[in-house]
Amino acid sequence: PRVELAWAMKAHQHAQVYFNLISSVDPKFLNLTKVDDQIYSEFRKTFKDLKIDVLDPEELKSEPAKEKWRPFCLRFEGVVEDFNYGTLLRLDCRKGYTEENTIFG
Repeated sequence: PRVELAWAMKAHQHAQVYFNLISSVDPKFLNLTKVDDQIYSEFRKTFKDLKIDVLDPEELKSEPAKEKWRPFCLRFEGVVEDFNYGTLLRLDCRKGYTEENTIFG
């Protein structure tokens, strides 16, 4: 529980910074890491049919989903700092970070 709480706190801080960035800059011109294109390419290969505009928590947290997400994240060990940290995700990208619209993944 303590580790998850620490991750959640760090994820909240990151979410605030990133939300401010994507709210002030057109995201198509924004790179958060030097490997954004690689991450997205690998993401689409692994999760071809995953809708990203409105997320289904079951596709993120179910046991079958975890079996896909873990190996995906491990591909970026040594490439992305904090590659295995949790993150706060908005379930519906058109809405802000609220308790009802946010999931920790």
